[in-house]
Amino acid sequence: MTYHTAAAEIPLRDQSITERVFENLETRPDEVVLTDGMTGATMTAAEFMAQVKQLAGGLTARGMGAGKTIALMAPNIPHYCVVFHAVAWAGGTITTINPTYTTSEVAHQLRDSGADMLITIPMFLETATAAAKEAAGQPLVVIGEAEGAEPLSAYYGEPMEAQVPVDLDEHYVVLPYSSGTTGLPKGVCLSHRNLVVNTDQVIISGELRKGEVAAAFLPFFHIYGMNVLMNVHLAGGGALVTMPRFDLELFLQISQDHKARRMWIVPPVALALAKHPIVDNYDLSSIEQIFSGAAPLGGEIADAVAKRLNCVSLQGFGMTELSPVSHTTPAEKPKSGSSGLALPNTLCRVVDPESGEDLPAGSEGELWVKGPQVMKGYLNNEKATAETLTEDGWLKTGDIAYIDEEGYMFIVDRLKELIKFKGFQVAPAELEANLVTHPNITDAAVIGLPDDEAGELPVAFVVCADPAPSMEEIQAHMAKTLSKYKLVQQVNYVDEIPKSASGKILRRVLKAQASA
Repeated sequence: MTYHTAAAEIPLRDQSITERVFENLETRPDEVVLTDGMTGATMTAAEFMAQVKQLAGGLTARGMGAGKTIALMAPNIPHYCVVFHAVAWAGGTITTINPTYTTSEVAHQLRDSGADMLITIPMFLETATAAAKEAAGQPLVVIGEAEGAEPLSAYYGEPMEAQVPVDLDEHYVVLPYSSGTTGLPKGVCLSHRNLVVNTDQVIISGELRKGEVAAAFLPFFHIYGMNVLMNVHLAGGGALVTMPRFDLELFLQISQDHKARRMWIVPPVALALAKHPIVDNYDLSSIEQIFSGAAPLGGEIADAVAKRLNCVSLQGFGMTELSPVSHTTPAEKPKSGSSGLALPNTLCRVVDPESGEDLPAGSEGELWVKGPQVMKGYLNNEKATAETLTEDGWLKTGDIAYIDEEGYMFIVDRLKELIKFKGFQVAPAELEANLVTHPNITDAAVIGLPDDEAGELPVAFVVCADPAPSMEEIQAHMAKTLSKYKLVQQVNYVDEIPKSASGKILRRVLKAQASA
């Protein structure tokens, strides 16, 4: 059956994502909307809009406006938001890169996205320079000052007063990279319409209040931080205090000092909030709710946080391909362990993965979602797009779920191979391809195993020639080309990798072995 949300539909706006943000900011020009959590530097709504327009004008004057793809590799800082919206205002496309990526990972995204320029910060300039050289020699620009790269300040020009006209449904405003349901990272094509409608869906379902300030550690390069934090707070009357990385003490300090109403978090942070003794040192009485996403949060930990902070513990469901949210839990009627109800304008089904038949309430199957927040497809990858999107617009999430009689959705397992480690997506195929490049590893398979703190741990099964490398040696080998979060956390030495007749790795067999 198809589940229709009880929430009233919201009208689709004919606005770009930056026009949507500006619509709200213009009503509060003197309010501080962005604060650098490390330095305390602030930016008002008026200052933010002025900088966006000046940078959009300057980029256009330098031939880096409409039709161009700008790669942005930086941590959460106020200028991240300026660059993002300046590129969008100028009619360009932003591809957001994880700043902890290695040279080869950055180079892959630069090549695959067809990036025309790379903007970064001095700290990551060495990696950026090597990656651009390996890709297509993209010009480098730094936020701030650094030898060997042009400063972003040189790109500020005459203000561009109006949004460059774009097709709101077809123009890709952002290309975040996701492993999707399987495989190597792919560019997810998200339109202005996708981002605007999901911003409105979250503002309404999350009941965002004017003046609501949040500590923003969820990375803006990731769709959760990008749309749920950056765009929702700027467009919904709120403000952000940026954090370049997660630090529990700073997170608690910001939440206390700014009297945060809610915390946007991921499961490992929920565990810290539930158990770390330092939490008791802060006055968190303003917190009304925590909202956890990016990976399933167990009901036990969610309830423990709610009890400790005397607040409501909520979850949602989303993925990059959904801009990112499809389900949220209503604060007035939470259900322990549930990912909530479908957002306005959103349909969902639970489908038998084998037969494709719809399943009744309470039955477990693959969650399918349909709505205006569903991506356009994967960049230059028709095969992956066809595997994920049906011809009539349903997105196959790759997650096994059930929906109860009241419409609450519960994630129970993963149909797809993707591993969720501390909120990051880890594709087994990418790790396996890396492992077998070690001279003494002849075959390899990687699975995810449940872990209370990380969500899932990437675990390797390897077939080795003598002498077999130690786990430390294997991790050091992987770290040459892969980010730290992609390193396997456990290694099992086996005589062979179980495979089907067609050569596919039998991951269920490996999971059974690991459990035993």
